[in-house]
Amino acid sequence: MFWDRYNGGYILAAYGLTLLIVLGLIAWIVLDGKRQRQHLKDLEARGIRRRSDRTAARQADVANG
Repeated sequence: MFWDRYNGGYILAAYGLTLLIVLGLIAWIVLDGKRQRQHLKDLEARGIRRRSDRTAARQADVANG
């Protein structure tokens, strides 16, 4: 049986700890994503562009002749 009076506390603690860890990881990912986007904005404001922008610009130059 999944639940019994002897192991109930252990099961609840295990699920509770797992939930806290998963929620912590989700929060970390969301906050890190915000921080990374802000960092990219700051770099672009200083004139530092992404490498992929240079490649796209070169391809446009080649296509335009």
